[in-house]
Amino acid sequence: MLKKWMAMAIALALVLSTACLADEAAGASDKTAIEAALDLKNMDQEWTYSADSDAWTLSVVTAVTRPVIEDEEGVSVCVPGAYVTGIDTDGDGAADVTAEGADGAVKGALVIDYAAEITSTGGQTYTAATAPVILNTGAAGYGNSSSTPAAATYAAEGYINVACGNRGKQDSFTNEAGETVYTGDAPSCLADQKAATRFVKYNILLGNLPGSVEYWVSTGGSGGGAHATMFAATSNNPDFYDYQIAVGAVGVYKNADGSYDTTVTVNGEAVELSDGAWGCVAYSAITPLAEADMAQAMEYTLTKDFSFNTDFQQALAKALSDEYMAYINAQGLTVEEAKVGFDLDGDGALSSTVALTIEFDEEQYADTNGYGGNYMDLYLAELTENLQWYVDNLDYATDWTWFDAEGNALSDEAVAAMTAADKARAFIEGRYAKGSSGGRGGMGGPGGMGPSGMNGADDFKGGMGGGRPDFADGQMPDFANGEMPDFGGGRGFDNVGVAENSAGDEMDVGTPDAGTTQAAGSSANSNNYASYDEMLAAYAADVAEIEAGDIYGNNLVDLYNPLNYIGAEDTEDPAWMRIVCGAVEGDIAMFDSLNMQLAALNAGIDATIEWQWDGGHVPSEVLGNSLPLWVDMMVGRYVSGVETVKADAVKQTANGTAESATGTDLSGWVSLDGEGQVSFTLAGAMAYRTSGASKAVPGFDVIDYGQEDYVFGDSDTDARHWSAFVLKALEANRETLEVLFEG
Repeated sequence: MLKKWMAMAIALALVLSTACLADEAAGASDKTAIEAALDLKNMDQEWTYSADSDAWTLSVVTAVTRPVIEDEEGVSVCVPGAYVTGIDTDGDGAADVTAEGADGAVKGALVIDYAAEITSTGGQTYTAATAPVILNTGAAGYGNSSSTPAAATYAAEGYINVACGNRGKQDSFTNEAGETVYTGDAPSCLADQKAATRFVKYNILLGNLPGSVEYWVSTGGSGGGAHATMFAATSNNPDFYDYQIAVGAVGVYKNADGSYDTTVTVNGEAVELSDGAWGCVAYSAITPLAEADMAQAMEYTLTKDFSFNTDFQQALAKALSDEYMAYINAQGLTVEEAKVGFDLDGDGALSSTVALTIEFDEEQYADTNGYGGNYMDLYLAELTENLQWYVDNLDYATDWTWFDAEGNALSDEAVAAMTAADKARAFIEGRYAKGSSGGRGGMGGPGGMGPSGMNGADDFKGGMGGGRPDFADGQMPDFANGEMPDFGGGRGFDNVGVAENSAGDEMDVGTPDAGTTQAAGSSANSNNYASYDEMLAAYAADVAEIEAGDIYGNNLVDLYNPLNYIGAEDTEDPAWMRIVCGAVEGDIAMFDSLNMQLAALNAGIDATIEWQWDGGHVPSEVLGNSLPLWVDMMVGRYVSGVETVKADAVKQTANGTAESATGTDLSGWVSLDGEGQVSFTLAGAMAYRTSGASKAVPGFDVIDYGQEDYVFGDSDTDARHWSAFVLKALEANRETLEVLFEG
């Protein structure tokens, strides 16, 4: 794909030493050669015009001068047609081919019209100089993504769309000695996305591409959502420079004294080049992994009588829950009530800054297995607010089918007459079938697959033991007809950008052989270790190797923890972050998104979390929300001063065509008062929450073949263990766990 460009780039970059080590200082000649090689005017660029979307798309070109895997280190850009006069095919600066005359791919450079304006759906006006840029982060399951052409998803909004490839955890290459060398370790995914960003921003500065170098928004789903979040959280942090230097990224070089030069030359002047984001919209961000095992175990443990498959799993989940309580209490977490909108100290005002802790009292918090405290109060308040938002916005559901209490579809007249309170009651009682305006639950499992090929909970019948327990009220919610909720499945995106723009949408999940993660239905404590001692030794060795650091001395688990970077001295924080999860996420604990919001708010970032009811992993945008709406709102708030508001709902007047209700009956544990306000207990919410569990306990990496690892396992060997917290739990609770372990 990149062969033609590579021949030219090699000629331009002869001054680069082919024996250059990853950490070797890049001299002035290297900088000059890299800038020349990655100037689009010097590249074999092709543009294709789409009349349907009025957009020009750049063929995939390399983003770096020393790619390790060419097909995974490229970039493509889609540009709204209004910003383009045409294509200069002979280098004289004039448009030789216009949209009307474009036939197939056209070799040449864009001629940009900086006077043209596009008004977005949200009422913001953009030009070729001010247009927001959307960076789509692939890396589903922390895997690789092939470089693919950018989609025209946002062209009508006036945005520039960027798709880039990235290396991932399954990647290796053959070196000159014929040896297989692993190249997919963290932070290769993120480093490749940062390098692609530098490439595009550099060419915007040169006038080769339209768009703003300031207003970049990262977005992605699942592992891509994790990277969208980490991309924003680690903006311009030098911890990631060496990895970009190693592949020959533009705008980041190492000086002889060990310092870094992050400038490019534009019109003879040195200009700072950023690798970061202004904002982020992440769908089911599987991050931070460092605390994921503990957090996921805590969510399972909060559910009274949750059906674990084995006594070992249950005991380990309890040990990790205690570890999580100690971890949270050691963080010194605080929150300003005014920022989250909750009266956490009960004084009737929102004026306090509250210290957050988890408590353990078996009597006081008997319905959640002894765990409570104001950290849990905040968690419950967020869950309640998100369900309240859902029922308050049901008028945006224009194509649902509504049913009466006997299961009969309502007439068109009855639907037209439904009040907001009527719809709220019907929703709580599960008397509906969603249409496209409500979205489906999302992708099922990581990257579009549930465990063992399941599509979310549509195919998941039960908890850890494979058969749904009949819990009492206040424990497992009373789902309609005794069935699990309809969490969706497949790629039911209303926010199609996540699906269309995630480069290399195919992925391997779990192990290359098995093709899936260890599912929640697994009853094996280990497939590879005959004894507890053997497992513990392997675990300790892996963690020690990680803690020793990589070739740059970095602990990759620390490197991939956004909580280490949000608000850090060497990081340029984004202005805003939005993280959207399903309320029955099976792939990450929602405690993780809560902790990221807390860190972001305390760093002065405008941070929003949305936990979508009936939403599974990577949920669709629903009920009038969309990525463009959010971007325009943030532009209005922070840039233009022109307010963007959500459009008024168009009330449904004709019922949908579904034959039966598929909604989840929440009425057994959710109360709805006469004013349409919802309320429920943490115990009820957590039983609903864990009904969509799709990961073995603990969440990711103790039982064989952990998914969101940094190195794959295979049919005979675990994926690399990495959690120091899990190792601590295994060591501290050895007396209890060893007797329960069965290899």
